[in-house]
Amino acid sequence: MSDEKRNEPPDGGFEEMMRQLRDAFGGSGPVFAGPPGAAPARPPGSKENVESGDGRSALSQVEEFSLTPKDIKAHLDRFVIGQDEAKKALAIAVCDHYHHARHFHEVAKVDEARARTVEFAKQNVLITGPTGVGKTYLVKHVAELVGVPFVKADATKFSETGYVGGDVDDLVRELVRRADGDIDLAEHGIIYIDEIDKLASRAGGGGVRDVSGRGVQTTLLKLMEETEVAARNPMDMASQMSALMEMQRGGGPTRQNINTRHILFIVSGAFTGLEKVVSERMRRGAIGFGAAVREVPEGAESLRQAETQDFIEFGFEAEFIGRLPVRVVCDPLAVDDLYRILRDSEGSLLRQYEREFEAYGLRVRFTEFGMRRIAELAANEQTGARGLIGICERLFRPFKFELPGSGAGELVVDERFFADPDAVLRECLKEADSQQARQALSSLGGFSRDFRDKTGIELVFPMETALTLSEAATARTLTVLQFCRHVFRDFEYALPLAARQSSEKKFTVPPEAVSDTSGWLSRVVAEACRADAPSEAGSGDKAGRKDEPDSGAAEDGGNGKEEGA
Repeated sequence: MSDEKRNEPPDGGFEEMMRQLRDAFGGSGPVFAGPPGAAPARPPGSKENVESGDGRSALSQVEEFSLTPKDIKAHLDRFVIGQDEAKKALAIAVCDHYHHARHFHEVAKVDEARARTVEFAKQNVLITGPTGVGKTYLVKHVAELVGVPFVKADATKFSETGYVGGDVDDLVRELVRRADGDIDLAEHGIIYIDEIDKLASRAGGGGVRDVSGRGVQTTLLKLMEETEVAARNPMDMASQMSALMEMQRGGGPTRQNINTRHILFIVSGAFTGLEKVVSERMRRGAIGFGAAVREVPEGAESLRQAETQDFIEFGFEAEFIGRLPVRVVCDPLAVDDLYRILRDSEGSLLRQYEREFEAYGLRVRFTEFGMRRIAELAANEQTGARGLIGICERLFRPFKFELPGSGAGELVVDERFFADPDAVLRECLKEADSQQARQALSSLGGFSRDFRDKTGIELVFPMETALTLSEAATARTLTVLQFCRHVFRDFEYALPLAARQSSEKKFTVPPEAVSDTSGWLSRVVAEACRADAPSEAGSGDKAGRKDEPDSGAAEDGGNGKEEGA
């Protein structure tokens, strides 16, 4: 049940649990210290975590932050197509946030007490827009550029603290893990919560306690402003055991809390239905005598007109939505946008497919027509850039199954690919067969030369036989030459015997010789022997025929004499 409480720690809290474990394992020695010789785990915030390999602080990118909004937008342009207004708003908010963090550290180096008095209104960001338009992609690449840890989570998995479900405080602890235990760096990370619109809770809940809507909003309020979060989850036994191990090894407690003052929170959602709230408000404002007539926007444009009261009516707490002052709207992606994503984005899905086919030795080439056609099909899915994945998976599934290992050289995604994909696949396989046979013939040439040098007999391999040999060799993970030396090892004994019987010096090897080598050799030798027997009888006939002219000549001569007589 959602109202079920989590397991409570032992009476007396962590200290009592630690005392009990000491008693259980004897004395004050280290508990669960790991195998002999194992290096002790580095506690969060230790010097090894704080410094990078070149001796600079891992926090130096924040302390030396000097990017401008144009720098950030230029970086985002490499990966996200369109959404220019969203990029600008996000870039400004990120620059303001980290310039303030830099100023805070500069003041703190001189006077820590004065630094704590520096006022700053956090510019947490709310991103709205349909699915697949690049909301997560924008935030991820901003975090990579700034060089701070980044945590993404779905709002739907959280519940109010103390109830079954995820705890929002765990997001802050996850930042520490992403920062390799460096709490100072984690305190300047970015937390991104998707599907935040699912936390909206409309009035009229019938008195049922909402532990995953308003409760989570209330819990997030403190994090989004400034609060202290325990580095170890008091309800998580694994965390408490890890803390115990560190204290036993290090002889003292490590840093216990994480401050959220400089953590930037970015939330996003599709906000389906919010446009209706905005439209209704604008229509109400346009009713009455003397009211100015104005056009009511629709779709993404209506989201740009959303005000704080609209979000409150949608189901958000006023205090919660007030802590998200920067609001960004991402537009739906049209066909041209999807086409440019495929063609220009550094993270284009086509690069992924090129690498996947290349792993099988196959080159795939996308024409302008092919890219635009994929974009048109994806636009019909109405799932943004995610539609590209589904369309490409369906289009290339038969090719990914049939072509790997076939020896095909190139797949061209053009008009014919979409008009008759089955015919294109058959042609690729046919071309693969020809290419495979040509490669096999090249290897068979070497085998034939070696056999001729050894026996004086020439072997002829037709194209069909070469293809059969290639397929058989591939099935046994051998080269064609290795396969021939293994399967045709009896050729050098049987074929010279057939050659002596028939005086033949050239033999054509048919495909059946690959599957039934012994049977084929037996038939060749038998036919050679049968051919030799008529040859001997024929020589006797010829001898007899030699005598016949003599006798005939003699008869003629006698006749002549007789006639002459």
